[in-house]
Amino acid sequence: MNSGFQTFDGEHEAFRQTVKAFVAREITPHVKAWEQAEGFPRELYDRAAEQGFFGLKYDEAYGGTNAGFFFEAVLFEELSKCGSGGVAAGLGAQATIATGPLHLFGTDELKRRFLAPAIAGKCIGAFAVTEPDGGSDVAGLKTTARREGEHYVLDGSKTYITNGVRADYVIVAAKTDPSKGHKGVSMIVVEKGTPGFTVSRALKKVGWRASDTAELSFSECRVPVANLVGRENDGFAQIMGNFQWERLTLALGALGAADDIFAQAMAFVTTRRAFGQNVSQFQVVKHRLAEMATELEAARQLTYHALRLHAAGEWALGQTAMAKKLATEMCCKLADQALQLHGGAGYMMEFDIQRHWRDARLGPIGGGTSEIMNEIIAKQLGL
Repeated sequence: MNSGFQTFDGEHEAFRQTVKAFVAREITPHVKAWEQAEGFPRELYDRAAEQGFFGLKYDEAYGGTNAGFFFEAVLFEELSKCGSGGVAAGLGAQATIATGPLHLFGTDELKRRFLAPAIAGKCIGAFAVTEPDGGSDVAGLKTTARREGEHYVLDGSKTYITNGVRADYVIVAAKTDPSKGHKGVSMIVVEKGTPGFTVSRALKKVGWRASDTAELSFSECRVPVANLVGRENDGFAQIMGNFQWERLTLALGALGAADDIFAQAMAFVTTRRAFGQNVSQFQVVKHRLAEMATELEAARQLTYHALRLHAAGEWALGQTAMAKKLATEMCCKLADQALQLHGGAGYMMEFDIQRHWRDARLGPIGGGTSEIMNEIIAKQLGL
């Protein structure tokens, strides 16, 4: 079921077929092996870059196509149907959170040094905000970057950083003026190999197992002032702006994953027999599938509404938070219901549904928890 006719035109749907073909050719056949290996080959970034996947909303001057948000929305929906949330997250981070701040706030020099190679798949980026004690509290960052002449000296640690192990550069959120609280945060690019910057460890996870997720450490790490992204102490507003699109992509990814979850549930119950008849004819099964379809469609329409507002240049803070919360929670619920419909078979590792079930659970946590989304929505209501 796809009712995106008010959002996507023929060109978008043609691009959807391109992404579908890429997923079917380059990802889906390898998912089980990559999940077991807890990682996917770096070469996949090259192949995705050849398709133009990393530059859909970026300027042609840096290798992008400036196609726009709707094309990237299609990308995230279709990547999330690949059967591995980790693979979708690794490629998705390259297309958005690791490159978005450079596109929006970086100097021409930073864009040529980091954005252009990232769009071309020649270097991998990461965005480091979350800290071991901070969670979603961006204002409470403890990582500092003190100015010493023409360098910043970074001290602190980050965790749960997607693409953090293999990243060639990391955009780090740090306090350049701790006395100003959230008004003293800046974003600074730190290159791999910079003395004082280390990958503390690769993290093992319940889901997103094929995703490279890292804990990072900075100790007297000296970085040129030229690596500052935007203006000093403007980082909090920049991060919040970047969160808007990140949260929408998480909602879009949840829609794509939920589409695949629903399709798998339908396929299973229509071929499964019990008590002498097809399982799909049981009233309880039919009603459960009807509810799943309804919840998926409701989340789709809210997410597409937020997407249209975002693409039109509206802030849409409340609608984005609503979409992120509703879509990711819906995906969790559908994965759980689909697993139940599969019965004992769904719990077996050879079935994709158990992986969807594990992967979906991160949705209401990553990019700002559902509780944070509720807080944003409440503020938009004047509460």
